[in-house]
Amino acid sequence: MSTLRPGTAERAGLSRSALYRAAREGRLERIARGIYLPADAPAADWDWIEAATRRPDATICLASALAYHELTDTIPAALDVAIPRGSRAPASTGAIAWHQFDRTTFDIGREEIPIPGTDQSIGIYSPERSIADTFRLRSEVGYELSREALKEWLRRGGKPAQLMEIASRLPRAKSPVLQALEVLA
Repeated sequence: MSTLRPGTAERAGLSRSALYRAAREGRLERIARGIYLPADAPAADWDWIEAATRRPDATICLASALAYHELTDTIPAALDVAIPRGSRAPASTGAIAWHQFDRTTFDIGREEIPIPGTDQSIGIYSPERSIADTFRLRSEVGYELSREALKEWLRRGGKPAQLMEIASRLPRAKSPVLQALEVLA
């Protein structure tokens, strides 16, 4: 099911006033400021929908990506979303933490996944990229998160060469990842 916004309501055959009226009558559900879904739409993660709607290049990263890949037991307080550095972080009503990543490395390890219950997709970083990013940004996310994710990834059969290939392409990631791999090996 596609989201509706006041600016795109006409494509769905609704005027702006009809969109707002449908929301007041309960036929549309307001999931965030200016973003609506049909009330009978299947259950979906509203933060994912809001991030993907506000920024088409939104990419789930850090602890949220590790949680998606089941590499951590940590439940993030907010959805960690990366956008290219220099982009304006959108105002959001959901629990979304916007992070700005370097444009030259933004697409490394990035893939698109469908948002369950909708016809939208959102970017997410691979397990290897997510682990390298948590080591790179360990002062923000904590060293324990990176170490535990790395241990779980290795336990599942992760290949250190793949991780080092990604880490060597990211600033400030190669050395801490290599040191952690040496300690754990």
